Amino acid sequence: MSARGVRPGMLRQKENTPADAQAGKRQRTATGAARQPLSAAAQPPPPEDEPMVFAGREDVEALLNEKMKGKNKMDYKGRNEQMMEYIKKLRACIKWLLEREDANLVEIGNISARLEAQGKEHSETVAELKNSIDEARSINEELQKQYTSLQETLEKVKAEKLDALHALDEENDARTSAESMKNKLLEDLKRIKLEETRLNDQIKMLQDTNKRLQEYNTSLQQYNSNLQSDATKNSETIAKLQKEKNTMVETMNGLKDHANSVKMQLDLTKSLQTEAAKQKDDLLKELEGLRMELQRVREDRDNKYAEVNSLMAEIGTYKEMTGKTAIELDGAMTRTAALEETCSSQRQMIETLETKLASASERLKMSDLTALETMTEYENQKKMLKSLQSRLEEAEQQILDGEKLRKKLHNTILELKGNIRVFCRVRPLLPNESGAVSYPKSGENIGRGVELMHNAQTYSFTFDKVFDHSASQEHVFIEISQLVQSALDGYKVCIFAYGQTGSGKTYTMMGNPDLDDQKGMIPRSLEQIFQASQALKSQGWKYNMQASMLEIYNETIRDLLAANRMAAQDGGSSKYTIKHDANGNTQVSDLTVVDVISISEVSSLLRRAAHSRSVGRTQMNEESSRSHCVFTLRIFGVNEGTDQQVQGVLNLIDLAGSERLNKSGATGDRLKETQAINKSLSCLSDVIFSIAKKDEHVPFRNSKLTYLLQPCLGGDSKTLMFVNLSPEVSSTGESICSLRFAARVNSCEIGIPRRQTQMRSSQ
Repeated sequence: MSARGVRPGMLRQKENTPADAQAGKRQRTATGAARQPLSAAAQPPPPEDEPMVFAGREDVEALLNEKMKGKNKMDYKGRNEQMMEYIKKLRACIKWLLEREDANLVEIGNISARLEAQGKEHSETVAELKNSIDEARSINEELQKQYTSLQETLEKVKAEKLDALHALDEENDARTSAESMKNKLLEDLKRIKLEETRLNDQIKMLQDTNKRLQEYNTSLQQYNSNLQSDATKNSETIAKLQKEKNTMVETMNGLKDHANSVKMQLDLTKSLQTEAAKQKDDLLKELEGLRMELQRVREDRDNKYAEVNSLMAEIGTYKEMTGKTAIELDGAMTRTAALEETCSSQRQMIETLETKLASASERLKMSDLTALETMTEYENQKKMLKSLQSRLEEAEQQILDGEKLRKKLHNTILELKGNIRVFCRVRPLLPNESGAVSYPKSGENIGRGVELMHNAQTYSFTFDKVFDHSASQEHVFIEISQLVQSALDGYKVCIFAYGQTGSGKTYTMMGNPDLDDQKGMIPRSLEQIFQASQALKSQGWKYNMQASMLEIYNETIRDLLAANRMAAQDGGSSKYTIKHDANGNTQVSDLTVVDVISISEVSSLLRRAAHSRSVGRTQMNEESSRSHCVFTLRIFGVNEGTDQQVQGVLNLIDLAGSERLNKSGATGDRLKETQAINKSLSCLSDVIFSIAKKDEHVPFRNSKLTYLLQPCLGGDSKTLMFVNLSPEVSSTGESICSLRFAARVNSCEIGIPRRQTQMRSSQ
């Protein structure tokens, strides 16, 4: 055996690992020089209870290269022992190789798992890099847009600078003329001093008026506090009524369960009653048969008695006539006894049948009594259920009345605060879309909160009211009906819809007027206005109404009710100019104004305007509104009994949708329309931000839209905004922008709504 054979110190049991193999190799290297190889005969045999251990590949090769030494060819016994030892070593080597193969397989599995994990991390990193590249591209596009807008702004600034230089020259010319006018002004100064004394007297009068207004303001604040206390009381009352309603509902549910059980018992009793009736009929039939059988038995008995009597007569006759023997007489007596036994057994059978008939009659009476008691109890339960239902209806009516009062008080409080109210509405998901919108399920924001998931982050917003995808048109209109009613009372009311393209603005405002359940806010508001005006005739009110409808297309006003549509378009913006008077009323010159007296007339005007409105197709919407549409209804009311006059205005506005050019795919005319829409909506955003920051200057004149809405946003109007949302995942970025804008609108404080009323002058 060679020097790399098995040595006594190496025959021990240990776990085979790569580290152990490396250590074994180092150990052999360090001790190989000190030890001399032993011959096969001199090496002691390894213990049979300790397995062989191989340190590495070199030991295996040494074992394979080992040769038989120290024995002659004829020593079969020694050769056999050496072969046995060699076979044991080979078995140990094979076992070591198998263990090492298993360890290698485990290591290969670990390495493949790590490779898969690295592959996943690599794919995730690639996806993140792609997202970063897309975001960088979008940011680059936005920066390019900002660069172009800044270049335009720079050109505007240069033009304004040139205008300022021209204005400076004109100012120098004006200064020379002003010096010549100075002498004239000195003469006018004397006259102004005389006027000053008169104005001081007027200022004193205005101060007195201001004191009275302050007293009126304190009374309004006290009225506001009283309204708030009443609102808290009403909310407590509503909570109590809600608790009572819940208890009544639970009681009614219990009574319904009890009524169902009673009904089941009644059905069971009815089935038992029918079964008893069947048994009664069977027993009556059986009794009738028994009676017939009894009658037959009685007839048989009478016949037997007659036969016995005849036999007795015959016996006597025979005794007298023939003198027959006593043997025949005994036979006749035996026959008579047998007949008497038959009669007695038939009597017992009749008595048994009569007993059964009596018990069946008793059972029938008991079942009748049980059925009557069950019917009586059922009727009582039915009466109690009706009374509970009536009480529940009364409680629900009280809750509805309380809810109406709460809404009215809430409207009054918001009107005193002067805030613009904001309602949020989420359209339903289409079949090929996935949603990213959710709603709070607990807490104080139920019905008022909306949550949006964007890039694994949740954004929460709270508004005056939030309508989910299941809200119907009628449900939405109920919430604004009190606001629409204010137009008849002499207030200026403005309701407008805002949101991205395809979010459901036009459906909310117009809907489908031909279907009752799909009518939008505009046709429903007009129906309520005309119905309420008819109802107020009994109180002495008479109303005259005028309707107009326009659109702002590419910063140009178009008359949607003009008789000649092409002429109205060719007129351009110079034909229609927007004017505001001192009372905050808005007029558009040369705009078609139609007197209306019925809802049918207004409906025909709406259909005509809808056909004239500018729409187009984009990648985001098959039929996208390409303009801002404004419907205005002016209401003039007179009460002949009190000589009171009111002037109300109802503005219903469907804004064009905001959209990104990369998503809409707009080109040509669509591109120009999109740029005009986004610019006007950007101006609207600037106006809202200025109002929220309470800037001295609000840029209403930057666009036709904001200048038209100036009385609604900065005056004394009752204003409500619908922010419409698209719930799909691809629109979350635009939805967050819309929600942030709506939250800023909701925080704006405008003037307190003022009723336009006056007393009619006597003729």
